[in-house]
Amino acid sequence: MADVKSLAETLVGLTVKEVQELADVLKADYGIEPAAAAVVVAGGDGGGAAAVEEKTSFDVILVSGGASKLGVVKIVKELTGLGLKEAKDLVDGAPKPVKEGVSKAEADELAAKLKDAGAEVEIK
Repeated sequence: MADVKSLAETLVGLTVKEVQELADVLKADYGIEPAAAAVVVAGGDGGGAAAVEEKTSFDVILVSGGASKLGVVKIVKELTGLGLKEAKDLVDGAPKPVKEGVSKAEADELAAKLKDAGAEVEIK
């Protein structure tokens, strides 16, 4: 048990460069993919502070079509490339994602267009 605790303390104290080197060794010598190694090492950060990772991918969620649903349907159709029926179904079925995994700038642009048409939009 003491060996496991010692190993855990060593892993928690690794720098980012050492984690990368560990991932390379695990992959090359043992066939363990680096993503699996990152999960093992991500258990702690040595200082107790939570590591904050900047979000790079956003989802634009249509919360409500608003009073002017027809205008919102047209904008959704234009932004997504959906057919008229599919765009109408998306607006009628709100809340639903309009676009997923887009950049912050694109998410803001899409949300602004939808809000201008009268929709209620959320970026997650």
